[in-house]
Amino acid sequence: MISEIALYDIQSDKTQVVLRSDRHIEAPNFLPGDAALLVNCDGRVFRVPLDAPALESVDTGFATQINNDHGPSPDGRLIAISDKTETGQSCIYTLPINGGVPRRVSEKLPAYFHGWSPDGARITYPAFRRGYDDGADIYTCPANGGPEQRLTSGFDHCDGPDYTPDGEWIWFNGEIEGAVDLWRVRPDGTDLEQMTSDERVNWFPHPSPDGQHVVYLAYEAGTEGHPPEREVELRLIPAGGGAVRVLLSLFGGQGTLNSPSWASDSRRFAFVRYLP
Repeated sequence: MISEIALYDIQSDKTQVVLRSDRHIEAPNFLPGDAALLVNCDGRVFRVPLDAPALESVDTGFATQINNDHGPSPDGRLIAISDKTETGQSCIYTLPINGGVPRRVSEKLPAYFHGWSPDGARITYPAFRRGYDDGADIYTCPANGGPEQRLTSGFDHCDGPDYTPDGEWIWFNGEIEGAVDLWRVRPDGTDLEQMTSDERVNWFPHPSPDGQHVVYLAYEAGTEGHPPEREVELRLIPAGGGAVRVLLSLFGGQGTLNSPSWASDSRRFAFVRYLP
């Protein structure tokens, strides 16, 4: 299967292919300055320069079982990763943007990084604290490590949290009795609000840096979890809620849009699709 890293321009509705590879690539982020992407591949993270696209390995020290939940800090100094090499379960670490020794952040396991607060002080993530069979909830903790705060309850499963650029909301996907929709909640766990209500199985919402839009992944009705190798859609919704815009249909799913992937201009976002 071929992995195809691409950029989508929401103003022109055009897709630009950045790199094709026979390696399994997932979850692109724009790095600070928008000149390169960060992606996951084979349990490691790689930098992909946009002017000369290629997979350039980032030194992550002992961490060699990194999953696709990662992203650069707002100030461009750090990368957050989720890795299980030391712990046997996904654990959140940070390391210097150009590579180095990972520093543990999450005290409890498992934890899967998904977003930085705009000031870089906290991170948000889903975590299984009720057991795998009882689903995950959304948590935050200090980016330097410390006690976690639970934000959600009453869901069968939650995932994909990401902060809005003003820090006022955390968007996530939440499942109740088989319906998976997008929700948002205040960082203190108050003012829970449902943002979509349709037949699709909606995952991984990512607010744009200008605060105007949220891009997300929509599976076909009846899909369980967030599997790979499915026919999916990339969709856009206004940040305050409203009419949904279908941007693109593609073959993808898990790995397509897991991590925050907007460019700083809020015009483009990165994604991965797969060619059988």
